[in-house]
Amino acid sequence: MKLWLVRHAQTEAAPGLCYGSADVGVPAEATLAVAHAVASRLPADLALAHSPLKRCAELAQAIGRLRPDLATRADPRLAEMDFGAWEGRPWSSIARAEFEAWTCNFAEGCPGGHGESTARFMQRIGMAFDEWRASGQDAVWVTHAGVMRAVELLNCGVRRVDDAAQWPSVPIDYGACQLIECG
Repeated sequence: MKLWLVRHAQTEAAPGLCYGSADVGVPAEATLAVAHAVASRLPADLALAHSPLKRCAELAQAIGRLRPDLATRADPRLAEMDFGAWEGRPWSSIARAEFEAWTCNFAEGCPGGHGESTARFMQRIGMAFDEWRASGQDAVWVTHAGVMRAVELLNCGVRRVDDAAQWPSVPIDYGACQLIECG
């Protein structure tokens, strides 16, 4: 079974800005460029699920226009992590002590004071991943870098990340398309 993971195009957010659940926009031409690059690489008749955030929804819609054979639907479980009060702030403005408080309690700590813990994030993505595996069908998800990293861990059998050093740190380019194979 195969799962294609597609990251949205580069956003209009300023470099270094913390945005997870913030609904930042993407230039239309960037979305179309990624849609054209991805659409021709996907096999026929896949189920296409996407994050409801507009940076992913617009890309999924653009792919769907190019590939009407793909059944497209929004799935809120594929949204990026919520960083609480850090959303919309430059990462450099977040006090080191705040950041370390989160990373020292990486599984259960809430970024930005009231954001989504890594444990809740992994559980949410894990439910979508398990549903995909149980379907027995190939699929494509249009989503975010954090979700793609979570899927990488889930595919290796990791359900909980207690140590921040365990979180995948390899950069994922905007518009990247990764293939996960199971079974």
